[in-house]
Amino acid sequence: MRIRILWPAGQTTATLSATPTAEALWEVLPVSSSASTWGEEVYFETPVSVSREDGAQQVVEPGTVAFWTDGDSLALPFGPTPISRGDECRLASPCNILGALDGDPQVLRTVRSGDAIRVERA
Repeated sequence: MRIRILWPAGQTTATLSATPTAEALWEVLPVSSSASTWGEEVYFETPVSVSREDGAQQVVEPGTVAFWTDGDSLALPFGPTPISRGDECRLASPCNILGALDGDPQVLRTVRSGDAIRVERA
């Protein structure tokens, strides 16, 4: 499953694994939302509501596509967050791992809080 994520200043694609959360997201696409930023992470609400999966992680690689179950949101970290230790990508709490961005996650630096953001099937 490949998705495209678009915002006013750019876009990227991601490849999702066949997880229950990724499949739930896939079923509701396209999704439009309003972006928020938290350190070097972009996140935004979705209409998906799922439970935390076994294997949920809090510390992830830059460019991971994660689902924050506490906020029904996609979380796209590209660097340290306010609770990171050093250069790690530490999410607010353990998140379901859906996949990874296909390109350089630093493209997410152009997302501004409040930007319209859209996720669609690629």
